[in-house]
Parts: sequence; structure tokens; C-alpha cells
Amino acid sequence: PTIPPSNMMVIYGSLMGVSIAGLFAAGILPGLLLGLILMILAGYISYKRGYPKKEKRATLLEMLKASKEAISALLMPVIILGGILSGMFTPTEAAAIAVAYAFIVGTFVFKTVKLSDIPKLLEQTARTTGVVFLIIASASILGWILASERIPEQIANTFLTISHNKYVILLMINILMLIVGMFMDIAAALVILGPILHPLAVSVGVPPIQFGIIMVLSLNIALMTPPVGACLFVVCGISKLSLEAISKAIWPFIV
Repeated sequence: PTIPPSNMMVIYGSLMGVSIAGLFAAGILPGLLLGLILMILAGYISYKRGYPKKEKRATLLEMLKASKEAISALLMPVIILGGILSGMFTPTEAAAIAVAYAFIVGTFVFKTVKLSDIPKLLEQTARTTGVVFLIIASASILGWILASERIPEQIANTFLTISHNKYVILLMINILMLIVGMFMDIAAALVILGPILHPLAVSVGVPPIQFGIIMVLSLNIALMTPPVGACLFVVCGISKLSLEAISKAIWPFIV
């Protein structure tokens, strides 16, 4: 969730007025560490349970062939991140460049996209982005109402009556996000909770970029937290396993 280019970071940065390039840069190390820890845990569990290893190793020629086929796709995040972090273009311009690059690669390299597919692709894009824009617009209205009613200030005062310690405040915020994130989509949670919790976190000395990483990670963890994390039901449908079985197996990865 924190490996750039993360669309959740784009939403948070746009709403809170935080540098998206800064969020991308700050998310690289936590994302790599999280991925490494998950790989080690998955390897340990596989070893303990005696899962079979792959019988045949790929030859050098097969690895070179696979790398050659993948290089065009792997260049996309390099172009996006390199351009944003170097200051060559903004995140919005990076999105346009990524779309153009993906279209060229899909049409002329992989040949999976035809010119006749463009109307259908545009229709699917309009539907997807329309939902996101509707959520953001609705949340912006809600944010204005909350601000006019001084709700963020009241919530901040409630938290501060319990403690002025930065770490205690962060703990309470994380608990709140874990609860909300189990029932709500990440994008909706960001646009609703962001305007409320961001000023509170900044007021106790948490840097805006750091809080953005914390918020994205907490909401993603909530999505797979039993018993009602949305991702759990998706995995149950794909794997044909019960919610109880998935919930038991996922706790080591959450912890």
C-alpha cells in the first residue's frame, strides 16, 4: 500500500495539501521492509507446513527471456517515480504519461490492445473515475459541513482531554482507523477521516507526510482484519474457504 505509485497516497496528498512526491519518497522504505517481512513470514510458514518446492529451476535463458518480456511493463513505475521525484513533471502529468505509455506498450509491444477497444476502455475508465470523483465530491461537502460545525476541533479536544502525549494520540487514532477501515472503503475513509484527524495529528507534532503513511497503512490493515475486513470476504470467494479458516491463518500476517 505504500510502494509508489500508491493511489491512496495521491488521494491523501490531494485532500490534505501534502506533497505527493514526498509521500511517495517516504513510502518506499516502509513498503520494502513490509514486503521483506511478509516474504520471510510466508517462507517460514511454508517450511513449517512442508509445502512442496518447485521441482524445476528456471534456466538462465528462461530468466533472460522472461526479463526481456517484462522490461517494458517494469519501466512504467520507473518513469512515473523518476519523473515525479526528479521534478520533471507533476503527479497529474505523470498519470497522463503513464496512460500514454501503457497504451503504446499494450498496442505495439504486447499487442493486447486494439484501436477498436478504445471506446470500451474509455467507458470503463469513466465509470471507475466517476465513482472516485463522486466519493471525493461527497466527502468534500461533508468535510465543509464538519468544519463549519467545528467537529474536528471538538474531536481534537476530546482526544486531548485524555492525553497530550503524541504517541497516545497516535494509538487512539490508529484504533479508530482500524475500526472504521473494517467497514469502509479506504478512499472513503481517507476523505472522511482525513480532514478530521490530520489537523489533530499535526497539532501534537506529527509531520503530515508521516501521518499520511500511518493512515494508509492502518486502513489497509483494517481491510484484512477479522471478522469483517472487506478483503477477507474477497479471499473467501476466490479460495472457496470459510471465513473462520481465513481468519485463523491471517493473524500472523496482521501482527
